[in-house]
This record gives sequence, C-alpha cells and structure tokens, in this order.
Amino acid sequence: MSIDPQVQTVIDAVAKAEAEGSPQAHEMSPEDARQFYIDTRGAVTPEPPEVAFAADIYVDGPAGPIPMRSYRPAGSAESDILPVMIYFHGGGWVVGNRNTHDVVCRGLANEGCFAVLNVDYRLAPEAKFPAAVEDCFAVVEWALKGAGGLKINPERIAVAGDSAGGTLSTVCAKMALDQGNAVVFQALIYPSTNMNFTTQSQADFGENYLLTKEAQLWYHAQYLNSEADREDWRASPILIEDLSGMPPAYIMTAGYDPLRDEGKAYADRLAEAGVPVIYKCHDGMIHAFITMGKVIDETAVAIADVARHTKEAFDALAER
Repeated sequence: MSIDPQVQTVIDAVAKAEAEGSPQAHEMSPEDARQFYIDTRGAVTPEPPEVAFAADIYVDGPAGPIPMRSYRPAGSAESDILPVMIYFHGGGWVVGNRNTHDVVCRGLANEGCFAVLNVDYRLAPEAKFPAAVEDCFAVVEWALKGAGGLKINPERIAVAGDSAGGTLSTVCAKMALDQGNAVVFQALIYPSTNMNFTTQSQADFGENYLLTKEAQLWYHAQYLNSEADREDWRASPILIEDLSGMPPAYIMTAGYDPLRDEGKAYADRLAEAGVPVIYKCHDGMIHAFITMGKVIDETAVAIADVARHTKEAFDALAER
C-alpha cells in the first residue's frame, strides 16, 4: 500500500522545516529535544475529549514519587470499580510526558470504558536504563496490590504504550508474570523490541519517514549505559527466552515505520509460545502517528482498536 496522503503531508511539512533550518530533535540537547517535542504537539494534537475525571497523582517509586494522570471515562460514576489500563508514553525514553499523551489516554478511556493511568516515568540521560523499567514496574506492582484505594479492579489490569512505551509495557508484563502476579492484557503500539537494527524495515524506512536510524541511535545513546545493554531483554524484549504464559496481546505497527518488522517478529514469537495475539499493521502510516489525530484520520481508528481489544480482554475475564 502507498503512503497515506495525510501522512505524506506531515512528512513534507517536516522536510520543509528542516530545509529552512529547523534542527531535528536528535541534533539538540535532551532538554531542548523535550521542549521541541512539547512545542510541536499543537500542530498535530486534537482537542482533548472530555472524561468523567482526570487528576494527577503520585506513586512511590525507587527514586522518589512517580507522577501519573488518572482518568475515568465519560459516563462513569465515581463509585464504579473499573478495569484499568496502565499507559506508558513513547518518546525514545528521552522525551514525552503525561501531557504529550493526554489526548491518547483520554481517547482510550472513553473508547474502552475503563480507567487509564498515564505514567511519567524517569527519562534518560538523567536516568539511564533500567530506570524507566523500574519506575513502570513500580506502578504495575502498586496497581496489582490495589492501587492505593483507587476504584479499580486489581484483577483487571492491562499495560499499553507506544514505541518506547510499548517496550516498557511488555517488559513489565514479563516481570509481573515472573513474580506470579500477571497482568491480563498487553497492547503494544509500534513497540521497539530489538535494538540491533537487523530488520528489513530498518533498512527500508530508516531515512525520510520521520524516525531515522540516526535519531534512534541518539535515543539509544541517551538511554543505554553501554552497547552491552542492547542484549538485555529489558531493552530488547525479542530476546526473552521463554514467552509462554505471557498475557494476550494486541500488537499494532505502521507500514512505513523502521520498527515495523521487529513488532511483527515479536508478535510471531508470542504466538509460537502459545500466547493469543492479534496483530495489525496500519499499512499507510508512519511511526508516532497515534499522537497525530488532528491531521491523520486513521489515528482515531487506531485508538479505538486498541481500546476495543483491551475492553474485549477485560469483558472475557468478567464472563468467566
């Protein structure tokens, strides 16, 4: 399938800005890259949908309080005990926060009729690998233990995230499983599963489709302590030896994304291990399109799909 015309418009606009002298995020300091990411959200992010409740909360983490935003879907009552999706934002472990992914999380809550926790884990390079993993898993453990009295069902917990957040999601799912207290679903949106650049999609789309190989290398350099960390399954979950018993998964990729093939390879490995997996590639899309709902119509479809598959997993458990 050819690239979606709305996506091509985004690519052209970015190329025009670069030709006029605008630097790319990976050509900046991490601090400036974060601000650049925030400053450019307005051009692609739609207005936030109304939810019944949204508030910032904090959970004790390994290095101090972990900020989160808690959402309850439109139409829900304050007394309702809801399933919950724990969402980890993308941004290469370096940029992004609960504000940059607020609209996505609101949409997921409303579409799926479940609560969402939007997590602000520590970012690199100030907090190197595995700091983000540790923060995210601390939130998962907190939720599994009752979420501090929030009106959520600790037996109906899903993890989800885009890009780096997808990686963190499946790593946390494995860590929870290994501790004998598993989450029930994982929704991975174009996850990074292999930091070694071995796929055909890395070769095909590593230039001219927004997420370049050069940018990926920069993000990795901020996040990882050394090249050896690439071989740690918490950074490259395709290297997990035993995936049996992992929670059912919905894995979504984009056709013009360098991460496409590693997402598909991970879906295949889960399926080979007997894990129920639904895989979908949005053929005309690029990396990061899930946050571009103002200018890309398919974003709404993708958010609805993630919410629907998660809700179906929750509903299936409720029917047992």
